[in-house]
Amino acid sequence: MKMTSAYANKLLRQLNEEKEFLLNQEENSCTYVYAADEEPLIPQYSYPQTEAQLRALDAKIVKIKHAVNCSNVSTSLTLSSGRVLTVDQALVVMAQLSQRKQQLDTLRKRQPKARNNDHYGRSGATEYTCINYDLADVRKAYEAISAEIMEIQMKLDQLNQTVTFDVEL
Repeated sequence: MKMTSAYANKLLRQLNEEKEFLLNQEENSCTYVYAADEEPLIPQYSYPQTEAQLRALDAKIVKIKHAVNCSNVSTSLTLSSGRVLTVDQALVVMAQLSQRKQQLDTLRKRQPKARNNDHYGRSGATEYTCINYDLADVRKAYEAISAEIMEIQMKLDQLNQTVTFDVEL
């Protein structure tokens, strides 16, 4: 069966929801309680049938995830800088860039000079905290990383909608 990553992810979500439903059903039906003076109301439950359904769902999930992973290591994208990345590399790079972007966001929000408010155990002199970097450089780096993340996301979105691969269900 041919599918795109976008379709595969939707199918995986559906299969996982179905699996969760079966597990909840099993949890609610595998035992029952009744009083000694009443007839038990036994819920319909079959361990072998439930187990077979769960194994079938897990097998489909494994096949789809494997096909997505194979596609991710064999499909490439080219950034405007000329850098070529496979999809799996692009996902790692995006995570790294996002982490760096978060740190740069903290740096760019700092004031060049800020008064410290804690005076515990110190002399009466006012203390200041000053940044030790060029705020303009940090802002520029933040904008560049944001643009690179957005470019990678757009390329991945395009590939997720257009590149097809085979999944043997």
